[in-house]
Amino acid sequence: MNGGLLGSVSGLFRRSLTDFLPGRQSSILAVDIGSSCVKLVEADGTPSQVRILAAGIAPLSPTAVQNNLIQEPDEVAEVIRDLLSQTGARSTEVVTAVPGPAVMIKKIMLPGGDDSDLDNQVMLEAGSAIPENLDNVTLDYQVIDYTDRDEIEVLLVAVKKDILNSYTSVLRQAGLSPKIVDVDYFALENMFDLNYETGEGQVVGLVNVGARYCSMNILRGGRSSFTGDIPVGGAEFTDVLMRNLDVSAEEAELLKTGGSVGSFGRDQIDAALTPAVNLLVEEIHRALSFYWRSDAEEPLAAVYLSGGTSQVQGLAQSLSERLETPVEIADPLSRVHLARGANEDFVRENASSLAVTIGLAARRSGDKT
Repeated sequence: MNGGLLGSVSGLFRRSLTDFLPGRQSSILAVDIGSSCVKLVEADGTPSQVRILAAGIAPLSPTAVQNNLIQEPDEVAEVIRDLLSQTGARSTEVVTAVPGPAVMIKKIMLPGGDDSDLDNQVMLEAGSAIPENLDNVTLDYQVIDYTDRDEIEVLLVAVKKDILNSYTSVLRQAGLSPKIVDVDYFALENMFDLNYETGEGQVVGLVNVGARYCSMNILRGGRSSFTGDIPVGGAEFTDVLMRNLDVSAEEAELLKTGGSVGSFGRDQIDAALTPAVNLLVEEIHRALSFYWRSDAEEPLAAVYLSGGTSQVQGLAQSLSERLETPVEIADPLSRVHLARGANEDFVRENASSLAVTIGLAARRSGDKT
């Protein structure tokens, strides 16, 4: 169902992780370690009927995660342990994600025929397709399509082992057991598939505004057609508010998402945010324009924004006007249930920030569809 391209395999980097333990837990712990915070969602149910049991978000220091690597593992592990304690989450089996900018993604075409030899064919092609020594990366792939020309379209994904290990080792340090490693691009797709339907051949854009970059995934008929990122995120908005309004980082974060600080009026806050809004809109437009030139036959039917900064007043409207396409804030909870013991107010208030984490929570060990 909601796997998208790589989300439907039993773990993106399954060859490097330990085998799944027998007696699978009824719940899964989704842990999204970002550049500015750790987001956690404990969920049970099926991949198409997710129920949130607990959720939490905790900040990280600016030096904890840099250049796609966890640089301060002790701090990150402690933050995760604190989140587990605060939320009451009990599951120890984890699905997590590595950041899209850290991942090498290539599409290749292979001759059709005997699928039993597919692993060997992929490895032969990967040597030239992946711009890195294969000894230094963890590689996975998924068959996307069997074409009319008796060819197989395959998506290759590779990540450097030191990057992957920095995420899995910190989870083990926190007392958890990493079972599935995904990519934030495809976790975003999982979230969308969980909550929305797309028409045959319809093209939609998913844009998640993170702290330091935006991840994008363009879906054509429900399948990922283009992934990418831009090096602009919520931190740009925070910096602009700090400079223009002379407020602290904490106050800027509050103002950014519609809160109030001191005597600042809405018009004053919006004016201060305008440079960051314009920058982000132009960068998204440039990235999507590249997709239209290189790969698209149909125009975008809609764009769905997520991430905490997506709530900035006027951002969706400005992007819609620039793209000449409907833009709306995605609802990661549209078809997601909340358990009675979950903090409903917190989850709903932070739903947009939890979009990728909810997409991870839809994964299960061994899921195939």
